[in-house]
Amino acid sequence: MNALTASDIRELRDSTDLLEDPLALRARAAADGYLFFRQLLPPHEVLSVREDLLATMAERNWLVPGTRLVDGVVNDAEINLVPEEELRVDIGISAEGYAAIQKVQSLHQLPHHPTLVDLFETLFGEPVFVHPRHIVRVTTSHRSLRPTPPHQDFPLIQGSQNTWTVWGPLGKAPMSIGPLGVLRGSHRKGIIPLGELGTGGFDMGLELCEDETDWFSTNFEAGDILTFPSLTIHRAMQASRRDLVRLSMDVRYQPASEPIEEKSLSNHAGVEWAEVYRGWNTDALKYYWEETAPRLSPWDESIIQFAPVGQRIC
Repeated sequence: MNALTASDIRELRDSTDLLEDPLALRARAAADGYLFFRQLLPPHEVLSVREDLLATMAERNWLVPGTRLVDGVVNDAEINLVPEEELRVDIGISAEGYAAIQKVQSLHQLPHHPTLVDLFETLFGEPVFVHPRHIVRVTTSHRSLRPTPPHQDFPLIQGSQNTWTVWGPLGKAPMSIGPLGVLRGSHRKGIIPLGELGTGGFDMGLELCEDETDWFSTNFEAGDILTFPSLTIHRAMQASRRDLVRLSMDVRYQPASEPIEEKSLSNHAGVEWAEVYRGWNTDALKYYWEETAPRLSPWDESIIQFAPVGQRIC
């Protein structure tokens, strides 16, 4: 995977001042292929979700005893006892631990925050459908983990190309722990063939061309969000420290009128929704998509194209 240094990464542009100007917001999204907002979500609500998720890690002794739960200090010895065959290498913890995280009620409530829904209604100019399939990255110091390589979301989620991902750190995510970065303007390149990385962890990613250096990221705080359409190339920045959990969520939004691929209605840990919902104190969000009956599109295997390592046509 193409290496980046701190000097290669520029500061994300804050678009908070455009929230009341839909035309300017859409113009910036079309030009840059991303939108970034400082403190769009109330930090205390984000940190509440963080503590709920970290509590599942503490129950498994994956955090250092005696430290503050909210700090997420990784118990390196214990997390490395998880056998590689039990690890979700795309997530950072075991499959069993990830299933426990996916059952946390607050994780499924935060993506429906009115501020986020309002943002995408402004951006799309129509009602919004919130995908129920939320991804949580729980990047730890497990020996088998590798940073998420450059990739586009669309070949992996399909449905509508107007689907946007919100990457939101659940807590602070300074450059030292490897937050997400985006390649500005890359949404205009179309679908790019994947390469076989063979580096462990993620085994597919994009080979970058020599001119693809316009990377943007920042030191994230709780409440910040970075959002981008499904063809924007993005990646995890290289972390210089791994003693703290890098906890984040990937949530997707699309115009309600456009199709969605059926797997995007399933749980990301492979848990049945009835099991996810067991113990919740409200029925408000249970199977909410059944009421709107989104239009489904079939999975198209031909969209996932492959190119040999180092042989992308630039």
